[in-house]
Amino acid sequence: MLSEKIKRAINYFSRGEKALWLCSVALIAAAFLVFDRSNYIAAANSLIGVTSLIFVAKGNPIGQVLAIIFSMLYGYISYTYSYFGEMITYLGMTMPMACISLVSWLKNPYGSGHSQVKVNRLKAREYAFLAVLTAAVTAVFYFILRAFGTANLPLSTFSVTTSFAAVYLTFRRSPYYAIAYSLNDIVLIILWSLATFDDISYLSVVMCFAAFLANDIYGFCSWRKMQQRQSS
Repeated sequence: MLSEKIKRAINYFSRGEKALWLCSVALIAAAFLVFDRSNYIAAANSLIGVTSLIFVAKGNPIGQVLAIIFSMLYGYISYTYSYFGEMITYLGMTMPMACISLVSWLKNPYGSGHSQVKVNRLKAREYAFLAVLTAAVTAVFYFILRAFGTANLPLSTFSVTTSFAAVYLTFRRSPYYAIAYSLNDIVLIILWSLATFDDISYLSVVMCFAAFLANDIYGFCSWRKMQQRQSS
């Protein structure tokens, strides 16, 4: 019975998904061994993050559980480099929204089980509402981050913009969550690349978000296919 469950768990992911996850893990592990070898929390959190994304790409609520854990640890890592924007964003916004998204996904399953969420189609007026709400959140966070003396303030503020759009679209079960997260990944790659000028060990975090970018691009493609299958 146990072997059958393990076999089903392994076969749950396609060969391409397994390859993407293994390549992501290999990239993160290599970056840690070459450039870090000390920040085990960051390395472990990176592995949790890519594992979360592969489940999210499948529309599986387990991904949101892992996203909650990732947000908590990433908030701590951001604090160590005075990236207070990232810390506040993930602990004060991304983590709570991941909890809300988890509830939303569990309440809106596709089919009889809870292994896949029902993909949602948002109307144009909701995208307009999202744009106004995102602009308001960005404006408020700009002054908060400036008061905290956040490093690289413009980029940190834009990270809030993309993060908020991403978590909202995740909560609303839209495939475009992955596009917003891809933009956020690019911003974070730049932010942590700047941090490596002071401490080369942060290059492992850069590699983490490079892996995230690949996974989020795949996530968008996967959700579009899920949307087509569910509609048919």
